[in-house]
Amino acid sequence: MSLGFEQAGFDVVASVEIDPIHAATHKFNFPKTTTLARSVVGLRGAQILSEVGGSVSSRSVDVVFGGAPCQGFSLIGQRMLDDPRNRLVGQFVRLVVELDAKYFVFENVKGLTIGKHRTFLNHLIEAFRRQGYQVLNPWKVLNAKHYGVPQHRERLFLIGAKTGWPLPEYPTAFTGNYGDLFASDETRPIPTCEEALGDLPDCENFEDLSQCDSVQVSPMESQSEYAREMRCLTRNCWHYGSPRVWNPAVLTSSARTSHTEISRLRFENTPPGEVEPISRFFKLHPKGQCNTLRAGTDSSRGAFTSPRPIHYEKPRCITVREMARLHGYPDWFRFHVTKWHGARQIGNSVPPPLARAVGGVIMQAMGVQPEKSESMLELGDPALLDMDMTRAAKYWDVQVPIQPRNRKSGSRKRKQAEIEQERLVTGKI
Repeated sequence: MSLGFEQAGFDVVASVEIDPIHAATHKFNFPKTTTLARSVVGLRGAQILSEVGGSVSSRSVDVVFGGAPCQGFSLIGQRMLDDPRNRLVGQFVRLVVELDAKYFVFENVKGLTIGKHRTFLNHLIEAFRRQGYQVLNPWKVLNAKHYGVPQHRERLFLIGAKTGWPLPEYPTAFTGNYGDLFASDETRPIPTCEEALGDLPDCENFEDLSQCDSVQVSPMESQSEYAREMRCLTRNCWHYGSPRVWNPAVLTSSARTSHTEISRLRFENTPPGEVEPISRFFKLHPKGQCNTLRAGTDSSRGAFTSPRPIHYEKPRCITVREMARLHGYPDWFRFHVTKWHGARQIGNSVPPPLARAVGGVIMQAMGVQPEKSESMLELGDPALLDMDMTRAAKYWDVQVPIQPRNRKSGSRKRKQAEIEQERLVTGKI
């Protein structure tokens, strides 16, 4: 969301993230933003303004945006109403009020709109209204594929404005399926997986990247407009954000996953656009869109790896960089060097083009014309992308808020599952 709102023309002056590793990655990509590596619980609006410095006062905060942890609402999980993480939604309301923001954007999973959770959503809307905020009604669930992203991803966006400020409209979809009778004449086709990934070199041709997530590559021939945008080759690729200083000859987040030969055979035999029956991984279709990219679970919930899709052409799961392409992240944007953290950072995030569309309608409602940034921005220290939890907590001078990943337990479980899968497949063959 930080990248999307920056591209829409906003100066993102502060961010709050409890996970020190993810906070470090945010600091690398947004070196001018004040990043607070802590929980929002107990954090006052005045503290945020104090950390930012004298450039921002409580009267000049235009928008507060964010997404409280959504595992308690997810259609995939148990959807527990009493999940402690759901209480952070109330903290979001409090900070919007304390910062006296003109607008807010609250993002969450579609599950918040269904069944018993609909009552929770109604209470949230009423809480904002009691604090003097109008809420755009009816609220909408937006699909990233309608906003230039080659991924089916539905998320609730709740948008509100302080009384006296005009409410925006939800952003108009500008990409859609061919043959859609309800699409406008301006609607462009949704980018496909092939358009997003087709220019990337095959990671299996790289040397071992186990100790590094970067590789020197030859100039890429990006045939599609989408790929050219990700490579920062189009005229408007930076939008209203600050152009970053980066090296296009270095491809990052491209470490490959090692699969057994039996797994590769299963992946190869799965038709594009279908689910491989043993792993339950979705195999991308070159002319279609990606399924919803997920984050997996943190260490408190078992540290399960996010289920990355199978490449449409290669018998392997996609890399973190390929996930980033399918999410709308340009190639200059960096993630943690490990596949587990990098995949979680993408799967937990809002696709930047969707966030940009939402930020754009708020900018319009404010009656402000954003200006393009002319100055180049240096990215942060690469060491920020290579920290484990202990080092990251020490960097931020905070206690470790999240238990480290139990790699031995997870590795043992994955190995046993692989053995069982091979037995099943061998029996079928």
